[in-house]
Amino acid sequence: MSEQQPGGDEPEVRSIVPFVAAGVVAVLVLVGIVLAGVLSPAEKNVTEADKLAAAVRNYADARGRSDLVPPPGTACPGFDEAASPLAEQLGGPETSTDIEVAELANPVVDGARGRITVTTRVDGRTATATWNLAKEGDRWLVCG
Repeated sequence: MSEQQPGGDEPEVRSIVPFVAAGVVAVLVLVGIVLAGVLSPAEKNVTEADKLAAAVRNYADARGRSDLVPPPGTACPGFDEAASPLAEQLGGPETSTDIEVAELANPVVDGARGRITVTTRVDGRTATATWNLAKEGDRWLVCG
């Protein structure tokens, strides 16, 4: 005679509940990440110091590619190229050459005014100067 052992031949029953719970948690985490990205876009994480640096780079790039002095949309009204931090390196308003912004340091923002120490490289010559900027609307412009 054969004796049956309790539970010996019956397959083990597993619950699907832990897998469903893990899936729900994963979906909630993904939804949270998407909502965080939508509700706080990257441009809101940009500091005023970052905006000063971007304004300096925009001016240098536009000035290096354009004979218009100052390049439109990059400088304060009444901007004087002869008094600009690049005047000595560029040798005059007609010069258009590559301007490399090598280093940016010590950004200071005081309301709608700002200044930043900029090291530039033009034709192998390096110079460091403090650039003054002003905020007009939501943009920073180079003033000298």
